[in-house]
Amino acid sequence: MNILILARNHKLYSHKRLVEAANSRGHNAVIMDTLKFYMKVTSDGVSIWHKESKIDSFDAIIPRIGASITHYGAALVRQFELKKVFTVNESHAILNSRDKFWSLQLLASHNVRIPLTMFSHSNENTKSLIEKVGGAPLIIKLLEGTQGLGVVLAQTDSSAENLIGAFKGVKANILVQEYIKEASGSDIRCFVIGDEVVAAMERKAMREGEFRANIHRGGVGKEVILTDEEKDMAVRAAKIMGLGVSGVDLLRSERGPQVIEVNSSPGLKGIEQVTGIDVASKIIEYIEKSAS
Repeated sequence: MNILILARNHKLYSHKRLVEAANSRGHNAVIMDTLKFYMKVTSDGVSIWHKESKIDSFDAIIPRIGASITHYGAALVRQFELKKVFTVNESHAILNSRDKFWSLQLLASHNVRIPLTMFSHSNENTKSLIEKVGGAPLIIKLLEGTQGLGVVLAQTDSSAENLIGAFKGVKANILVQEYIKEASGSDIRCFVIGDEVVAAMERKAMREGEFRANIHRGGVGKEVILTDEEKDMAVRAAKIMGLGVSGVDLLRSERGPQVIEVNSSPGLKGIEQVTGIDVASKIIEYIEKSAS
């Protein structure tokens, strides 16, 4: 099978591991820069080009689309879909997961437990937003941030007002979200492939004053045993987004587990190193079972 990994950075651990896993199972896998493709659409059909070469030889693709190129990347994935090439994550699913408020709306519409979240355009509603999430401390998030970037903890109502005003002053779309104190700066990353959580780790913020547990922000991961409810919630969240491969992030709260985010391009390094599970090979196995 010929497998294409759509990614900008050939040197990232995740991308190299996917190539290694595919090759070890007898497939041919290559990484190609998402932004070096261009697309042609005519009344006779669609075609895809990479630099000067027409692309027609791939059986499956693994989209590793960075947040900064979400819409171009999704358009490229859609072009492959139109050519009937199997993709582990379809374009609409990538877009679902990248818009944080839309993803929460989807989860809420299926009765998945999520933190109380507010979204408003007007500065006139700032005090009301803060009150409705229970006051400070509270979380302020950029609508399309990744890896913990654009996520701020406001410790007081006045600092929350100032931060919200500053974000809105630069026309940034933000969410205001309740702070789950009992999570104590930790979350759980569930790596979901198809109908199964294949690996999971607890991530905990270690730096003083840091509440974000992301590994990219200096968080430390350790193995964790999930409850059946947590496993079911992670798989449900991935399916609601439409993702075949995803990282579902949960918080353990007094009200039970809550989904805080669903990631369409989860990293492999942290979870493979913490758990010892060959997640890359499980992704290739999923392609083998799913690609027709």
